[in-house]
Amino acid sequence: MDRSHTLKLIEVTYTPDEIGALRATETAKNVFCDVKSVTGSEWYEGGRNGLNPELRFTMFAPEYNGQTVCEYNNKRYTIYRTYFARNDMIDLYAERRQGNADNN
Repeated sequence: MDRSHTLKLIEVTYTPDEIGALRATETAKNVFCDVKSVTGSEWYEGGRNGLNPELRFTMFAPEYNGQTVCEYNNKRYTIYRTYFARNDMIDLYAERRQGNADNN
């Protein structure tokens, strides 16, 4: 497996400000991964469930801490599903959503 691509995993935390409104704070870390398109069946099933599956990122599982947002090639994606594979690897299934801050 070729893990020569860089994926930015973004952890979003919410903290109240001085008037009690929640403010988002993002913490990012870069990891190496393999990038592939989702399979036809994943795309079809995702579409049936209101998703728009695009990419699958494969990386070392210990580097993933439950982040739901990532950035690849300056585009922001939402991680909607994970799959733990063999040899301490995890697959992150991602889609582009309208709610992402960077909607290129």
